[in-house]
Amino acid sequence: MQNIHEAANYIKNQLDFQPETGIILGTGLGGLVKLIEVEKEISYDKIPHFPVSTVESHHGKLLLGRLNGKKVIVMQGRFHYYEGYTMRQVTFPVRVMKVLGIERLFVSNAAGGLNPEYKITDLMILNDHINLQPDNPLAGPNYDELGPRFPDMFHSYNVAMIDKALEIAKKMECGVHQGVYAAVPGPNLETPAEYRYLRTIGADAVGMSTVPEVIVARHMSLPVFAVSVITDLCYPGAIEEVNIEKVLAAAAKAEPYLTELMWKIIK
Repeated sequence: MQNIHEAANYIKNQLDFQPETGIILGTGLGGLVKLIEVEKEISYDKIPHFPVSTVESHHGKLLLGRLNGKKVIVMQGRFHYYEGYTMRQVTFPVRVMKVLGIERLFVSNAAGGLNPEYKITDLMILNDHINLQPDNPLAGPNYDELGPRFPDMFHSYNVAMIDKALEIAKKMECGVHQGVYAAVPGPNLETPAEYRYLRTIGADAVGMSTVPEVIVARHMSLPVFAVSVITDLCYPGAIEEVNIEKVLAAAAKAEPYLTELMWKIIK
């Protein structure tokens, strides 16, 4: 708790407003940044107790400003368990944003499409998840001032925001779905047998992030909206070898659609 408040106080001293909305931008999905009226930019390595991004395409900056009239705090780059961080370190920024006063959290990621109806650059709005990561950010002592020991995850993703996003999506020129996201540890991509397994247990997309942040947000009663950009296909007949260059290229192609969706729903 002391570390959380020290980080929050450092950021608060750089601000003249209280942020309403927290945003976490995933792999190659930084287009939204261009629409933000940035008032302050802080490198992660300047913030007490913050981890530092080590992944290509994750910039490692905290942006504070306004988006469509809303006061926002934006993580331009996130942290992953596979980087060697603990789950508490991965989710530490979400705790800090909550202490700073955010009322809702928006999350984006790049993911592999397991549902045969999905195409590369489609968007998938998360309506549920399957957590296959080897640790949980809530393991260990519980801090009652943050949330309950056993938080309910029935509505992990805010239904009202999902409905609003689906309404917005009707007028967009891209494929938009809603589905279940499976979170795996990474950093390797999955084998064909693992893809079949994930589809069998009910996942529509697979990635290596998001769920830890969502768990912590819901522990603190923060409403969450999350969306995946489908950057590769993982179902029989469509699986092929993937590298980071292909993922980034697909994310870049989908970026305008994700930016439009996020911009409108935040408004």
